[in-house]
Amino acid sequence: MIKAILLDIDGTLTNDEKKITKKTKEALMNAQKKGIILVLASGRPTKGLYKYAKELEMDKYNGLLISFNGAVITNYETNEKLFEQVIEHSKAVEVLNHMKNFDVIPMIYKDDHIIVNDVYKNTVNSKVFGKINIIEYEARNTDYLLCEKKDLATNLDWDICKILVAGDPDYLHNSFEKMKKPFINKLNSMFTAEFYYEFTDLGVDKAHALNQVMPKLNIAKEEIIAFGDGQNDKTMIEYAGIGVAMENAIDELKAVAQFVTKSNQEDGIAYALEKYLK
Repeated sequence: MIKAILLDIDGTLTNDEKKITKKTKEALMNAQKKGIILVLASGRPTKGLYKYAKELEMDKYNGLLISFNGAVITNYETNEKLFEQVIEHSKAVEVLNHMKNFDVIPMIYKDDHIIVNDVYKNTVNSKVFGKINIIEYEARNTDYLLCEKKDLATNLDWDICKILVAGDPDYLHNSFEKMKKPFINKLNSMFTAEFYYEFTDLGVDKAHALNQVMPKLNIAKEEIIAFGDGQNDKTMIEYAGIGVAMENAIDELKAVAQFVTKSNQEDGIAYALEKYLK
């Protein structure tokens, strides 16, 4: 019996227009009415999940938000923070200083702002979207304001949930080994999109977050179905009793999933739920 549905956002819950389709929404609303809990699990900051949680009326059904790739868990109804694991200030400064050696755009979050070095240095060449203003893309998708600081490292004076690094996909894939090398065994790092590479505290990922909350809700792994499309969804797909990869998922994720459903453009979530929620 399924008791929880875990949902990545971009490329999974939403279509390429960043919207939840009518059929997918209906399937998820029906699941909640049957007593199944929805968990939105994303690399996005917490605020960036609110509009989807509101649309799915998760405040009425004990829905949970896993944000920052597993660094934070929030009860959507009460806004209570159930779990948080941050990168220590000193380690975050090391990362930000190291990123100065690469042609990338680092971003950090504080309160309602995304803080960047230069709002005019903002273009990446996405294989999906073409040339895009990546800072505007992130700010609009997460509903954050922008703040500019010439040196993020010297201005950082707090512990941080994650560090987001944006860049051209080919450049990131050719450089990420060097980017992460000084922080192996110190921090977690992973791709969350073709143009995003992110750092979180050591051990933090979506499965780690689930381990903090699911046992307390008396929900076993076998009672969970999870949906994803990217590298940062792998631990969640492996954690769940039923791990489902979208048709548009990376091959690495499809290889560990129990089922490959239709794409995010074809109501893949609804299609899989028809199969498993009988």
